[in-house]
Amino acid sequence: MKNLGLGHIQWNQLPGFDNFDYCVLSVDRPNKLVDVLFHFHENDPIVLHRHCAVNHTFVISGEHRLFHANGDLKEVRPTGSYTISQPDTTPHRECGGEGGTLVLFSIRGTEGVMYEILDDQENLIAVLDMDTFAALHAANAL
Repeated sequence: MKNLGLGHIQWNQLPGFDNFDYCVLSVDRPNKLVDVLFHFHENDPIVLHRHCAVNHTFVISGEHRLFHANGDLKEVRPTGSYTISQPDTTPHRECGGEGGTLVLFSIRGTEGVMYEILDDQENLIAVLDMDTFAALHAANAL
């Protein structure tokens, strides 16, 4: 991905997930908002998951690709795309196009489960909620 002058961003990875980087920018409990930058690597879809909260996304750089659970391409969002997605029980994967992508996610409306992480058989293996993002944000601040 081209240099966007974001050298001050402290990128992190979740253990066992080496195909994306993240930076939790803000956790606003009273307003039920979490803002996260995701850097999805090129052509390497992340783990199957469900969005359990409203997600506002803005593609800052690159191409954001979304895939159905079976691997078929669902949608391509170019640089500058802004979308609002409601919670959806249908699982999907996502990745960056050529050179990767940088996407701002603004997760809204719940303190409960925001994402469900699934295995390839769509069994629940983990959840990410407000507490999870708050802990990741606190760890990022160290």
